[in-house]
Amino acid sequence: MSTGKQVFLKIGDVARLVGISASAIRGWERLGLARPQRSRGQYRLYTHDDVRLLKKARYLRKVRGMNAPAIVEMLKRDGAIRHTHRSPTAGIGSRLRQLRLQRGLNLAEVASAAEVSVGFLSAVERSQMSASIGTLRRLARFYRTNILEFFDPAEANPRLVSPSRRKVLEAGPGVRMELLAWGNTAMEPHLFRIKPHAGSGEAYMHEGEEFLFVLKGELKIALDGKEYDLKRGDSFYFESATPHRWTNPGPSETWLLWVNTPPTF
Repeated sequence: MSTGKQVFLKIGDVARLVGISASAIRGWERLGLARPQRSRGQYRLYTHDDVRLLKKARYLRKVRGMNAPAIVEMLKRDGAIRHTHRSPTAGIGSRLRQLRLQRGLNLAEVASAAEVSVGFLSAVERSQMSASIGTLRRLARFYRTNILEFFDPAEANPRLVSPSRRKVLEAGPGVRMELLAWGNTAMEPHLFRIKPHAGSGEAYMHEGEEFLFVLKGELKIALDGKEYDLKRGDSFYFESATPHRWTNPGPSETWLLWVNTPPTF
């Protein structure tokens, strides 16, 4: 498959060229070892640069015996993988680990309650993977807190929040939540940035009310057995106790102003 001069490969082609399984490629993708685009049919599309990087990772694993996190760090140091801006988001993994240890729990106990694998939870705590909104909500409910706590909004209300000061949470592949205000607020306003075909994962619910406004792109939201298609300029209100899930069905990134009240998300 090609777009202009760019040639794209499907995951099966990449698996054959690299010599690893498709499931391994998807796992390495979550660690940043590949950044595929998506076709309109939601198929992953890889470049030859992705293939070269995955081949190097496979060599490091097979010949040098390195595990995935070590491979990622080495490739970052070598410049093969660009460093991610970690300062706003680095705390979520350590915060989750802190909550678990404060309660004297092991990984298996929390993973069972959150309905995820031990390996996945361990990777989230080490900030090697990000969890979906639904998973974060289950973790927050288990710890008797809310997702707002994962932003660590301990400082006082700054009134003015410039883009560089926003608190950021990566909530699953392709979903970025930017907290727009904090500190004794009655509302919890976010800027959601959702990549094509990314979304909340499974349905979730919580206390409160929600309002969202589509700044650009589109959103499909399922609520109470009915689906709604939102376009740029549309607004939407619902009660948070109704199970809801959502996704970006379009070809470009969606931006949403999303407000929860009270801040119990």
